[in-house]
Amino acid sequence: MQPLQLWGGPECTVNRSGDAYLDQTRLSGHQDRLGDLDLFAGLGITAIRYPVLWERVSPDNGPPQWHWYDERLGRLRQLGMRPIAGLVHHGSGPRHTDLLDDGFAPGLGRHAAMVAERYPWIEDWTPVNEPLTTARFSCLYGHWYPHARDEASFWLALVNQVDGTRAAMQAIRRVNSSARLIQTDDLGRTYATTRMAEQAGFDNLRRWAGWDLLFGRITPHHPLWERIARAGLGDRLRAIADDPCPPDVVGVNHYLTSDRFLDHRLQRYPQHTHGGNERMAYADTEAVRVLDPPPPGLAGALGEAWQRYGVPLAITEVHNGCTREEQLRWAAEAWDTALAFRASGGQIEAVTAWALLGSQGWNTLLTAPGIYETGVFDISGGAPRPTALASLWRALPTGGPRHPVASETGWWHRPERLLHRTLTRPSGVAPAVQTQDERVLLICGATGTLGQAFARACAARGIRHVVTARDTIDLERPDTIAGTLDRLRPWGVVNATGWVRVDDAEAEEAACMRVNATGAVALAQACADRGIACLGFSSDLVFDGAQARPYVESDAPRPLSAYGRSKAALEAGCAGLPGVLVARTAAFFSADDPHNFAWSLADTLSRGQRFVAAADHVVTPTFVPALVDTGLDLLIDGAEGIWHIAGSDAVSWAEFALRVARACDLNPALVIPVAGEALGWRAPRPRYAALGSERGATAARLDDQIHGFAQRVRGRFARAA
Repeated sequence: MQPLQLWGGPECTVNRSGDAYLDQTRLSGHQDRLGDLDLFAGLGITAIRYPVLWERVSPDNGPPQWHWYDERLGRLRQLGMRPIAGLVHHGSGPRHTDLLDDGFAPGLGRHAAMVAERYPWIEDWTPVNEPLTTARFSCLYGHWYPHARDEASFWLALVNQVDGTRAAMQAIRRVNSSARLIQTDDLGRTYATTRMAEQAGFDNLRRWAGWDLLFGRITPHHPLWERIARAGLGDRLRAIADDPCPPDVVGVNHYLTSDRFLDHRLQRYPQHTHGGNERMAYADTEAVRVLDPPPPGLAGALGEAWQRYGVPLAITEVHNGCTREEQLRWAAEAWDTALAFRASGGQIEAVTAWALLGSQGWNTLLTAPGIYETGVFDISGGAPRPTALASLWRALPTGGPRHPVASETGWWHRPERLLHRTLTRPSGVAPAVQTQDERVLLICGATGTLGQAFARACAARGIRHVVTARDTIDLERPDTIAGTLDRLRPWGVVNATGWVRVDDAEAEEAACMRVNATGAVALAQACADRGIACLGFSSDLVFDGAQARPYVESDAPRPLSAYGRSKAALEAGCAGLPGVLVARTAAFFSADDPHNFAWSLADTLSRGQRFVAAADHVVTPTFVPALVDTGLDLLIDGAEGIWHIAGSDAVSWAEFALRVARACDLNPALVIPVAGEALGWRAPRPRYAALGSERGATAARLDDQIHGFAQRVRGRFARAA
């Protein structure tokens, strides 16, 4: 038996909504970076799902545009990465056609013929990615073009894509008779209350329809025959069954959201889950959030597909849009699941590291601008940066070491996965047994706002950690550092301690320097000497405010205050230390600490009192939970050097106060803008201290962060009468 292969793929969707096309290859910047392919090859990928999409090659039904593909496919060949050519990926073709057009299938066949004739050496093909999923989103739910919302259109769209696949493979095999069809689709299972059993049963039958059609199984004896034939497609079903195009490999795409649960008791679930069929309303939510024990998930999907078709399988997308450690856990679990499936006698060729460059807008189902989800590489800073996933995927095929957090339990196995009233099932698959690595994350600063925030985040994210106070590690006594590190053997250290009294530091600069610089550098050096990742924190106050654009990581510090000088000394002392990350941040605020600006504002306004704030000092306020999550992700990634982690908006303190007041439903008229010099600050502060980033670590939009703050403090502060 051949070893389990590692495949990969950049998210390459080109889909249409209204008159607008969304092209993930352009959004990720891969369009302009040939060097990405060398980065992919460095992961050890043997095959790559790669787009030669109809919409891109012939966007206006004119002469095909080959230059980009000649260059990329040629480079893939040089690198020894076998392309799995995709021709339509959640799309509906160029503007002259669509999924309901009689010309869609023959048109795709002609496109496939051109591609095969130009690249006759390509062996593996996916003419249409996820045809069932695309038909649902385009012609049943109306999200994507042509925006139909009826069952007849859904079946027509599916049959057109299946006929397009058949036409494509016929054309390809006229050029290369050994060409293989690798047919992908999302495969989940629907669970339900007894009252919703009929709908769940239909969903669980429909999910096979695309593959069943290609295998020639939808004949008059198939339970879906009558339903599809009623859409006027009986003759086409007979033609497909008489001349099927069975996949050589069934590509299973399975996400944590793939398994669904339907419940007629709408009152148990939030509004956004409510839907229904023609006869009954019901909530539709992730099964893993309701069922206990949880559904068998990916292992169950592989088992069902193997039992149904008996042809080799591949896991063709592995991606989790989550925090870094959860991404690592999902990838490792997918690999281990594939190995276990093989050991049980199932045939599986490969596991695919998906969304190599991340993805854009899936939180809006590609219907509007949305968030960027980091992939194996993070492109938020422009150039691709390898995340911890890159190291993991390189290690999996050889059984190499995994990051300690990857060995811990994913949220989908932990009790907090259950967001709704639990439905207990009589049987289920127990969570995978995982080997726990004893190494922990060490958080220095047990009593501080930041230290406590890191501890809360680690608890929520399932990261084993130890929080220390000054009696364990005292940065004013560097002799306490080495012994603690050697005893606890952490994989990483977060230095959340420090002198924070900016004005007091003017009179006590030596004491501030001992904690913020001398001790912090000693801790970072000790970590570097032991190969331990280390995260420390600097400040926007290392700058003098003389420039008119946001400061980025490469800008030289010019501090005005004693506190700023201590942080600049920290940065200088940590420069070049391997594994040491220094995060510059600014004006952080928290719903769990009564000693920060936003809390003080809300408390003051709730008592009907005025609140003064500087109108001439500009900062980039940062919500502590966003700061902590971004910092943890970077620490797990092994990021080094200086990174800016701050909110995305540069605002004055007064504007920040107004936004917080409005979000908390407090009286903004009580916010009094003043000059900074009127506030009695002893330490000089830069008038403009906005932080930007050239490395891509901006925490989140300020309004989103303020909304998060307001949600957390709701009920604590009420508008004064």
